[in-house]
Amino acid sequence: MKKNIRFRGKLRSYLYGPLILTAVLAVLNIPAYMCDVRSGAMFTGFTVLYFALEVFTYYYTKPRLVNEIINFATQYATVQKRLLNEFEIPYALLDYSGKLLWMNEQFTLLTGVGRSYHKSITTLFPSITREFILKNEHAQDVYVEIGERRFRISLNRIYFDAIAGDSKLMDIESSEEFLTAFYLFDETLLNKYMVENQEQKLVTALVYIDNFEEALNSIEDVKRSLLIALIDRRVNQYFAERDALVRKTEKDKYFVVFKQKYLSQLEEDKFKLLEDVKNVKVGNEMAITLSIGIGINGATYNQSYENARTAIDLALGRGGDQVVIKNGEEITYYGGKTKLVERNTRVKARVKAHALREIIESRENVLIMGHKITDVDALGAGIGIYCAAHVLGKKAQIVVNNPSSGIRPLMEMFSVEAGYPEDMFIDSEQARQMVGRNTLVMVVDTNRPSSTECPELLQKADTVVVFDHHRQGGETIENPALSYIEPYASSACEMVAEVLQYFQDGMKLEPCEADCMYAGILIDTNNFMTKSGVRTFEAAAYLKRSGAETTRVRKMLRNDMEASKAKAEVIRHAEVYRSAFAISVCPSEDIENPTIIGAQAANELLNISGIRASFVLTEYMGKIYISSRSIDEINVQLIMERLGGGGHFNMAATQLKDCTISEAKHMLCNTIDEMLKEGDIEA
Repeated sequence: MKKNIRFRGKLRSYLYGPLILTAVLAVLNIPAYMCDVRSGAMFTGFTVLYFALEVFTYYYTKPRLVNEIINFATQYATVQKRLLNEFEIPYALLDYSGKLLWMNEQFTLLTGVGRSYHKSITTLFPSITREFILKNEHAQDVYVEIGERRFRISLNRIYFDAIAGDSKLMDIESSEEFLTAFYLFDETLLNKYMVENQEQKLVTALVYIDNFEEALNSIEDVKRSLLIALIDRRVNQYFAERDALVRKTEKDKYFVVFKQKYLSQLEEDKFKLLEDVKNVKVGNEMAITLSIGIGINGATYNQSYENARTAIDLALGRGGDQVVIKNGEEITYYGGKTKLVERNTRVKARVKAHALREIIESRENVLIMGHKITDVDALGAGIGIYCAAHVLGKKAQIVVNNPSSGIRPLMEMFSVEAGYPEDMFIDSEQARQMVGRNTLVMVVDTNRPSSTECPELLQKADTVVVFDHHRQGGETIENPALSYIEPYASSACEMVAEVLQYFQDGMKLEPCEADCMYAGILIDTNNFMTKSGVRTFEAAAYLKRSGAETTRVRKMLRNDMEASKAKAEVIRHAEVYRSAFAISVCPSEDIENPTIIGAQAANELLNISGIRASFVLTEYMGKIYISSRSIDEINVQLIMERLGGGGHFNMAATQLKDCTISEAKHMLCNTIDEMLKEGDIEA
């Protein structure tokens, strides 16, 4: 083995230096011969003798020097071994196959095996197999529990050639084999303190009564104080069980603070407070509903409070009667199962109308856009905003990409011959060129930036206004100058019609404009059969007074023969799932806009006896569209949210990517089964 050892570095220079000196002496012989031949001969003899002695010394000294180095390394290794043996961290060495080669005292005490135990590490830790060791080349951490203690196992490879590569004294032939260093770190206390720290974090909650004024107005004056006292008691009692601090900030608002360890208890009972408050009855005809916004895991207390503020805004924007938890960017929803209660007061509409007027007056031009695949409601709401801007003398344009057959008859009414500008309707490319710092971007019938006709406009414009009647989700338009989101409204056209009544005194609409907005209400209410409240009919009455004609609108909304046949095929091939859910597929061949036909067919399926909710799947433009409808028993909005969509209690939809119709149907059925099992919906 010693023959394969070659010195290098300073040690090599030390041993080979005298031998190199022989060459120097040989060179000096030349001038010696030139001066005196006898002296040169004597110098040569001395050089030969010196070289012979150096060669002898080198070969005689080298083995002894190697032995001395090895003895020193052995003694040094003994010290290292003792240190490792007494190391407080359990440590072991494994061979290439995972067998135990050596272990220190702490490892033997922890595992209960002796130094002579040379079996596979798998016998002690089943998760550490030979395949696992061979597969994971880099350091890997594995967590195991031994008794009540939790350990982190760290594995690190030690290659033989890597060890030799650090040596400056000798070379050793390389090897691909390796040892595995096995460390056990006791993280029991660390995990305990981490859990305690997490559980002790501050959770901020805001509790709002959704319909405080409406509920009080529905009972006698003498019972109002009793109703308020009962609600206060339910709220305080519910949170007091979780050691929470509850403070009433306003007559219908509460501020709550509690430890995060109690949040899991609230989630387990799915915030039973929502149902407890609904059961408070002292003669009130209207049930009390709550909205709760909870903010957790903020870097500071103020950030947790801001998360709670954002959560309560989402809860109210989604119609109330629910809990929204905001954990950073993650948002969780609970409740929201009941139908939205219409608010009869129009104060908010008047306030929004005045605010919108001020914003439009301060801008040079207005760009209006709805959601992708613009429908009648989005177009009608856009026409209403166009009228508002036109009254103030502002240039307004509506962004519509690839108008479908359902809205083309409506758009054709706004021709140059009828007195409207040629560029009233523009596409996204033209809109990008029109937007500037003094441009108002008006978004109608959607509150999701990704679903708008041109999301880039939201980034380029300084002022954005949102009018929508859909429930808010996790994705919202950031920092709008004005946001008017009312989930209880039947349609965006209803909201705009209300605003126009307060926008300017004596403001009148042209008959074609009123027709377009009236058509939007008709479509979204299924001819006033769903989501139609007092304010819906008041908005329709305003449009009728403005010249809307029912017969004219009905003619514009008629389907062609192919679309009618497709709708009939949807109904004919519908399947009944769980004896309550109608599921069908809408054909998309030879139909310009099959998603609209699917939505209409979903409405038709509700006319079948025993059907409580309907779902129509449509494959269109590389996506699977699901339109869902119900009458008053199933909250289809919750089902669609599970699939990434949203909407209203009885009208919702979603889009699925990278899947087939059969896969989408399977996902829908699994979601229904899960929600039935969890009790979120009832068959």
